[in-house]
Amino acid sequence: MIRVDGSYGEGGGQILRSAIALSCVTGEAVEIYNIRANRPKPGLKAQHMKGIEAAKLLCNAEVEGLRPGSTRVIFRPGEVRVRDLRIDIGTAGSITLLLQTILPPLLHAGKECRLEITGGTDVSWSPSIDYFRFVTSSALRELGADLDIDVIRRGYYPKGRGKVVVHIRESELEGRRFEEVRCEAVRGVSHCSNLPAHVAERQARAARRLLESSNYRAEIETEVRRDYSTGSGITIYCGYKGTVSLGEKGKRAEKVGEEAALELLRELGMSGAFDRHLADQVMIAGAIARGTTEYTTTEVTMHTRSNAYVINSFFPDSVEIDGNRLRIRGTRD
Repeated sequence: MIRVDGSYGEGGGQILRSAIALSCVTGEAVEIYNIRANRPKPGLKAQHMKGIEAAKLLCNAEVEGLRPGSTRVIFRPGEVRVRDLRIDIGTAGSITLLLQTILPPLLHAGKECRLEITGGTDVSWSPSIDYFRFVTSSALRELGADLDIDVIRRGYYPKGRGKVVVHIRESELEGRRFEEVRCEAVRGVSHCSNLPAHVAERQARAARRLLESSNYRAEIETEVRRDYSTGSGITIYCGYKGTVSLGEKGKRAEKVGEEAALELLRELGMSGAFDRHLADQVMIAGAIARGTTEYTTTEVTMHTRSNAYVINSFFPDSVEIDGNRLRIRGTRD
């Protein structure tokens, strides 16, 4: 059994998600201990449990320690059974983080399926659904993944209830070398639900003003909805770099847009093909592809190092980090 220390590096839920995903891919049992040891409230939360439950269903696994607050889980997978899944996280838990757990084994299986997931689409401490569909998915497609993501409803904290449909078609992942993309135009989506339309417009306008003042063309759509959940946010991106800013009570719409623009300008001004968030999000895909995947990033974060630790626990010496360059040796023959 492979043993993974959940307190390694950033010591958060990323280690758990990656370990469960790779267990499904390889068929190897895994024990994750010290789960989320570096968080104020260690152990499993509802969202982590939902991700494990989905993976359990996907690969007919036996699981020990699947309870709130548990700091140790043993996951014994069976064979991955590709099927259409309908998953309700039940809270505003992040849909994109749940996808980090179940998408790798589905891509590895290479068969068609449909996922319908209810939860949070735009919540703190996770990639927004727009970042995932326009930045993460773009990189995954370059590796050979054939998938589409449709946003049916937005889900914000605390009510959630957003809905996303993911279509995965037959795919075969192939490693590749990513180069820096020259930014011609910044694109994005500024959105709000159950708020005046001017909220989304002001977010977009503030971001556009800063981007254009730095000589970038900005094409930011506005989206005004009447979904179950109330909130706002903006995601902007160019190539393999993107940023997210979310609205909150008492935070001016202009501030939301400016935060996203300033962070993206920072990323665009730094050397690296991938932004610091994307760098860790494609590592598992690279590890289960055929051939080698290589790219630079604007910053090697603790999330990236933690993911390298988990991947190398399953596939020794698969991930090499040299300065800001990652080289991931694919393990699929």
